[in-house]
Amino acid sequence: MERKEIYVLNEQDKKIVQLFNRLGMPKHLAKTLLYISQVGGECYSEDIQWGTDLLQPDVSIAMQELCKRGWAEKSIQKKKKMGKGRPRDIYKTTKDLRLSDIVKAFDQEKREEFENARKKISELQKLL
Repeated sequence: MERKEIYVLNEQDKKIVQLFNRLGMPKHLAKTLLYISQVGGECYSEDIQWGTDLLQPDVSIAMQELCKRGWAEKSIQKKKKMGKGRPRDIYKTTKDLRLSDIVKAFDQEKREEFENARKKISELQKLL
C-alpha cells in the first residue's frame, strides 16, 4: 500500500454528517462512513483520525459498526522488519458500497422505527 495524501472533510461533507446525525446516526459513525467512501481505496486508521478529527477509539468503534453492517472491510498490515512493532489496521469500503444505497438502508430503518412508534401510540390510545 502506498502512502497517499490524506482526504479531509470539506464543508459539504460536514453538512452531510450533520444531517446523518440529526437522523440519529452517531457523529463519529457518519464522519467515518463519509471519509472512507470518499477516499475510494484503502486507508489507515490514522488517516481517518486526521481526516475526520476523531480520536482513535471513536474510529475503531465506527469501523466495527461499518464492518458489521457490511459497508467496510478491515485488513491488517504487519510490519516488515522482523515482526517488530504493532500491526496497522487498513480499511476500505466494500466493493458495492454507494452512499445512495446507505441512505436507502437508513431511510428504511427510520421508516420501520416510525411505524413501530405509531403502533405503540395506537395501542396506548386504545388502552386509554
